Amino acid sequence: MDTPHVARASASIRAPAARVWEALVTPEIVKRYMFGATVVSSFEEGGSITWKGEWQGKAYEDKGTILRVEPQTLLRYTHYSPLSGLPDAPESYHTVTVALSQRAGQTHVTLTQDNNPTEQAREHSERNWKAMLDGLKKVLEA
Repeated sequence: MDTPHVARASASIRAPAARVWEALVTPEIVKRYMFGATVVSSFEEGGSITWKGEWQGKAYEDKGTILRVEPQTLLRYTHYSPLSGLPDAPESYHTVTVALSQRAGQTHVTLTQDNNPTEQAREHSERNWKAMLDGLKKVLEA
């Protein structure tokens, strides 16, 4: 489901792809860079994924389904947040794709999120994903 409002963010991290991958799928590490969110998932295709936390003073529980797992290369999942104000229906879900590629001692992380309803929503998502990737970089390069 590709719309013109696709959010994109990327970062180059001085760490091997195996270490970046571990940080993407290990809940204790995710909590350190993803705004304190608690993630629960087996990270197996077809499995569920949930994120719980507080955002701007509001408790939330987001959810989705793991669509594709290629260790050290690709993670794709759906994402729905009740804080969006949209109904819990298929058209309200985003597909988030996190792709890893290793070059010259760094891992390049590229993230896309589709189905943003407006340009403003796309920009908001990009800012959030950029902040998340900056946090991931900081955790892994510390």
